Amino acid sequence: MGGNQNTLRKPTQARGEHADSIQTELGSNLRPLTPHRATFSMASGGQGLDGPPGSAHQNTNRLSMERSPYLLQHAHNPVDWFPWGQEAFNKAKKEDKPIFLSVGYSTCHWCHVMERESFEDIEIGRILSDNFVCIKVDREERPDVDKVYMTFVQATSGGGGWPMSVWLTPDLQPFIGGTYFPPRDTGHRPGLKTILLRIIEQWQNNRASLESSGQRVIEALKKGTAIAASPGVGPPLAPEVAHRCFQQLAHSYEEEYGGFRDAPKFPTPVNLIFLISFWATNRSTSEGAEALRMALHTMRMMALGGIHDHVAQGFHRYSTDSSWHVPHFEKMLYDQAQLAVAYITAYQVSGEQLFADVARDVLLYVSRDLSDKSGGFYSAEDADSLPTMASTEKKEGAFCVWTAGEIRDLLPEPVEGATGGATRADIFMHHYGVKEQGNVEPEQDPHGELQGQNVLIVRYSAELTATRFGLSVEKTKEELAAARERLAEVRRGRPSPHLDTKMISSWNGLMLSGFARVGAVLGDQALVERAEQAAKFLQDHLWDEAKQVILHSCYRGDEMEVEQIASPIAGFLDDYAFVVCGLLDLYEATLDTRWLSWAEELQLKQDQFFWDSQGGGYFCSDPTDPTLLLVLKQDQDGAEPSANSVSAMNLLRLSQYTGRQEWARRSEQLLAAFSDRLVKVPIALPEMVRSLMAQHYTLKQVIIRGQPSAEDTASLVACVNGLFLPHKVLMLADGDTDGFLYQRLPVLATLRPLEGSATAYVCQNFTCALPVTCPEELRRLLLE
Repeated sequence: MGGNQNTLRKPTQARGEHADSIQTELGSNLRPLTPHRATFSMASGGQGLDGPPGSAHQNTNRLSMERSPYLLQHAHNPVDWFPWGQEAFNKAKKEDKPIFLSVGYSTCHWCHVMERESFEDIEIGRILSDNFVCIKVDREERPDVDKVYMTFVQATSGGGGWPMSVWLTPDLQPFIGGTYFPPRDTGHRPGLKTILLRIIEQWQNNRASLESSGQRVIEALKKGTAIAASPGVGPPLAPEVAHRCFQQLAHSYEEEYGGFRDAPKFPTPVNLIFLISFWATNRSTSEGAEALRMALHTMRMMALGGIHDHVAQGFHRYSTDSSWHVPHFEKMLYDQAQLAVAYITAYQVSGEQLFADVARDVLLYVSRDLSDKSGGFYSAEDADSLPTMASTEKKEGAFCVWTAGEIRDLLPEPVEGATGGATRADIFMHHYGVKEQGNVEPEQDPHGELQGQNVLIVRYSAELTATRFGLSVEKTKEELAAARERLAEVRRGRPSPHLDTKMISSWNGLMLSGFARVGAVLGDQALVERAEQAAKFLQDHLWDEAKQVILHSCYRGDEMEVEQIASPIAGFLDDYAFVVCGLLDLYEATLDTRWLSWAEELQLKQDQFFWDSQGGGYFCSDPTDPTLLLVLKQDQDGAEPSANSVSAMNLLRLSQYTGRQEWARRSEQLLAAFSDRLVKVPIALPEMVRSLMAQHYTLKQVIIRGQPSAEDTASLVACVNGLFLPHKVLMLADGDTDGFLYQRLPVLATLRPLEGSATAYVCQNFTCALPVTCPEELRRLLLE
């Protein structure tokens, strides 16, 4: 797969379209079903948890006992669904039936379509329940299961996506896989009913061939997906790999609007942060300057585009066009987390206020709409919603779009001093590209859901809009802000999209980094405190003290309390890696060593559960789990960074804080394991390339010797946090020789404050430059 292409939630060219594909290994008696692309008529989307009031349920299945919002959306299908687990596996073996595995997530548009069209269909429900053991999986709850079978589907069909439909033997070996299917045949395309009947017939008459072909594919995948270091080979040369990664990104860069392909366009924060890091080590070269320009231009264009929610903040999932205008309207927690970090990094290197404002804006959205009172963060907000309280059919984007008439009615006030007696609506519509007939091109709206509607996009700078209406820039900004607030108020009265209130450790770890990093850079104590709340939430609700393991997820109960399922899901590699990274960022924001202490504890657990002592690197999930046919290492930084990429940097940072040199060596072994991928397609692993660069340039220790609450300490810390220094760790030496850092780093006891003032030591391998007490001197030292 192309490293730059976002392989999760993979879209096709237009919003709402879905490339469905199936590959069958059904032998010569059945012609193979070939990959097929089509546009389907719009379905209303599964009402799931938030269907019309008063709707009576004809059926209830065992998914009603689950807590996952996605599984609950299928709790009233006329299908005998099981969750993933031993009960289903035992039934398949006992009755000798094939398994139908259906995987999706609660904010997935085509999952809603398939649920309504096929899984609510009585006839299809009966065929499924009588002939298969039917298992429903939330891919966000069980990413391990999803990765194994998605690897099979992508290998056998050349494509993938959700909903994912896979048929397995009772031993969990896949033999057919695909994505979305319509319920019945359309033209030359078989529907789900036809496929089910063919599989039943083949299972009875051609079973040995089905089983052996599935086994062959899995055996080939075991070999093909193995990632290990060659004996005696170290990591590749960082400057060369980083240079190639930059060139590959530059080759796919789209000049006019930024981003890394024409359309659809994903935000890909991992690319943006890599480019800024590349600039930081190549400031004096034309390529370094070009890398920075690419990153900042992309982020400006995204901030102005419709992918950015100008009324209610935050970013949508991706843009269906090259100008970041018409998005797929879903909002994911992991996007907000990484974009907050990307934007605050852009602010650090440019000083441009726009970037700091956008970072704050993202955190405002998350605080208001994705936050639980426990301190945790919810997973996602759906793209589809009911246009009005009276509607019965959901539409994508209904919550976010506007007609020109609505805006005229909401903003009728003439603006004092504006030329031609312009109203607030005139100014707003000009600035945000609102058109009487709507501003969405037909090719961006294959199902006609956005006809006559407007997706807000900034078309002019505040200065140009001010000139157009004869106003001061300040007055124009005030008018636009007041207009946005009025629209936000009206939006709050519309039917809300479905909210996935599952709270996942890994994504909460990413968001913890977002609040900690932005709070530290801006010196905003409220944001840092919100980060601490998130860390406490993770300790209280997603750390099993008795078993000493992270739990993957917990849930919001009916009474708004945090709930856990009967058999909690143990954490995966992502959960450990992203939470450790969040805790290290939180330490640098608070200088409170209890977060370092917990990060060290979690890293030791991560090593114990997931480290591959033979080949190097970490497995994504428990390698001893007998139900997983493939033991994988994620080798792509996509919608989320690979946990191995994040771990490589965590290990380097932790080795500096703890004095554990084995962690520095482990980071090196990890990078060596991914050497082949890093050399050939570094664009697939931009976050890991950053770790490789950190390993090559070695981390500086910036040690502030001072009292935690003293003003002079705070000034030096603020100086460090204001700069983007990709290869540093910050620590406070407070003189407490019994404390966490002094116990692990005896050298700290030799550092003294100069003349009773807080003093900064900038060191490499604990060999230090002359100490400084003045923030300006420290800044100069750090930028050398």
